[in-house]
Amino acid sequence: MEVVPPNPGSSRSLRLSPVDVPKASDVLAGELRERILTGELAEGDPLPPERELVKQTQMSRATVREALRILEVQNLIRVKTGRAGGAFVQRPTTKSMANSVTMLIRGRRIKLVDLMETREALEPFCAELAARNRTGEDLTKLERANEAIANPEADFAQFLQANLDWHVGVAVASHNELLVGFMIGLSQAIYTGTENAAFVDTEVRAVTTQAHRAITTAIRDRDAAVARRRMRRHVHSYADALAESDEREAIVVGEAAVG
Repeated sequence: MEVVPPNPGSSRSLRLSPVDVPKASDVLAGELRERILTGELAEGDPLPPERELVKQTQMSRATVREALRILEVQNLIRVKTGRAGGAFVQRPTTKSMANSVTMLIRGRRIKLVDLMETREALEPFCAELAARNRTGEDLTKLERANEAIANPEADFAQFLQANLDWHVGVAVASHNELLVGFMIGLSQAIYTGTENAAFVDTEVRAVTTQAHRAITTAIRDRDAAVARRRMRRHVHSYADALAESDEREAIVVGEAAVG
């Protein structure tokens, strides 16, 4: 509200700014969201039935349904149908973050070269953390991806998928949930952006196989410094190869479903 000083000899005047009133569905969704994020509503807890929410809030059925749809889109509840159905609380996951990263990359039409620069900044630290925090199960997944990458009978699509699995596996082995979510989205976008990369020839595949095995060895040996150094060299070399190809200015626009 803005009060305008009166001019001499004139009466006092008042100007009102537009008032932004939130939608009732946003208010209800916000209250339920806060209770979920603070832990008041735990994972798996059922929300009250729709009719009960209408009764408690004195809001319309349409408003309650819209609030629940907002929470479902935000992956904070899952809705089941049937006799045992209803809305059940679920906490945010790394998949939720990965999907958000993917949406940002595609929506802003981020160039592939920018994605590679981001990977150069983050992935060496992921490798360092993986060497410190990895489990036996993490190593098994990395080795499985290495075998698929080295398979001489694998076609290009299979090689790219195995490469994606390995890079995501390193992030998962870091056991840092923020890095995991971000790297899943980033790695999936890079995979999509290099689906037709002509520079990924037999030589590049051989070099990739060797580099991944060397980094995996450092992670297995819990040698954080070596894992970081080898990963930095690997992603930088790949970025250099990309820079020399026509893919450098490619924009990631393909479908990027995160699994």
